[in-house]
Amino acid sequence: MLHLILTRHGLPDVGETVWLGSQLDVPLRAAGRHQAEELAHRLAGVRIDRIFSSPMLRALETAQIVATGRPVEVDDRLRERDYGRWEGMTNAEIEAHDPELLARWESDPAAIHAPGGESGDEVAGRALSFLVDLLDSENHRPGVVPADGLGGRRHSLDAGGARAVVSEAQAESEGERRVLLVAHGTLNRILLCVALGVPVRDYRRRFIQGNTNLTVLRYEHGDGPDGAQLIVANDVSHLRSPGEAPWG
Repeated sequence: MLHLILTRHGLPDVGETVWLGSQLDVPLRAAGRHQAEELAHRLAGVRIDRIFSSPMLRALETAQIVATGRPVEVDDRLRERDYGRWEGMTNAEIEAHDPELLARWESDPAAIHAPGGESGDEVAGRALSFLVDLLDSENHRPGVVPADGLGGRRHSLDAGGARAVVSEAQAESEGERRVLLVAHGTLNRILLCVALGVPVRDYRRRFIQGNTNLTVLRYEHGDGPDGAQLIVANDVSHLRSPGEAPWG
């Protein structure tokens, strides 16, 4: 079993209303570093076997804070979507320059790209490639036993699909692996589409990724990249005060 833990970087050091993609490489602001520290505190004591990050500063800085000295694997496929000439612009500015193209993009962000940028489908290709390689590397680790009923074990689930509570030692002994992926709002939402079989054109409508949220996917051994189960979505309780809603 593999648990893939997704998070989005903390607040970046840029105006919140501008389009921020792969061309503007900015670090975290102070509030973003605080968010990353809160996530690190939330995950303290939780075994994480591998940590991946986008190469972009805002994601890599978040990953390094959460990693607390553990190695971080940087993968270029996790960078944010390239918004071309729209990067650094506000919605109002884009509306003034490219009103017809923006309307088409909002209707189908999978097929349409900003001038000089990427389509959502191109980002999905990167996400799929990453998932294929990750599952392949995890499934072919020494000692991995297929959970197919032929000597392997599937974990007992209740009627709603939830796994019984197990200790950290038991989870590790059963071969449960945990991989943390630190990336971006759009990349993560498109990856969720790929992993859950949702049309990419719906990524903006179906998924939300708050800064330093926790989103968790579960893969059983042998599942393909589109065979994930969603078990936690956009949990930001570590950024909330007692009594506040734990979602973003």
